[in-house]
Amino acid sequence: MPHPVLPDLERLAQAAVVATGFELKGVHVFTHRIPMTVQVLVQRADGSDINLDECASLSAPLAEAIEAAELLGDAYVLEISSPGVSDELRDDRDFRSFRGFPVVVLCRDNQGLEMRREGLLLERDATDVHINIRGRTQRIPRDSVISVCLVTPSESD
Repeated sequence: MPHPVLPDLERLAQAAVVATGFELKGVHVFTHRIPMTVQVLVQRADGSDINLDECASLSAPLAEAIEAAELLGDAYVLEISSPGVSDELRDDRDFRSFRGFPVVVLCRDNQGLEMRREGLLLERDATDVHINIRGRTQRIPRDSVISVCLVTPSESD
């Protein structure tokens, strides 16, 4: 069953996306996540994917529109993505821009075996990458991190 505010969110997203020259591909509300995730999928009018900086530039105007409309009373994460975006976060700017976004961290454990951790990005500091996994903060030492990539949450998560 769709979330009751989905049509209003779609209307707000459509207005914000069109103003930037992009095309809205979908809006999803994942209420099973804590906090809830509002995912907005966007691409260029020619069908090509937008880049991470373009996703980040849409985040503030859309968040302001959602807040002004007072649609969501509970805490939420706003994720702006493109159907094909699953890019690796590389520099400090990426980690600041995508705080709160779903990520997969590929890392090595103490025995050198590869592990995959999925959660919401909290921050990256001088020593660790911090992610939220089911409401608990996990610190992953930077020297064990292989990659940190944005992901699109699935309905089954």
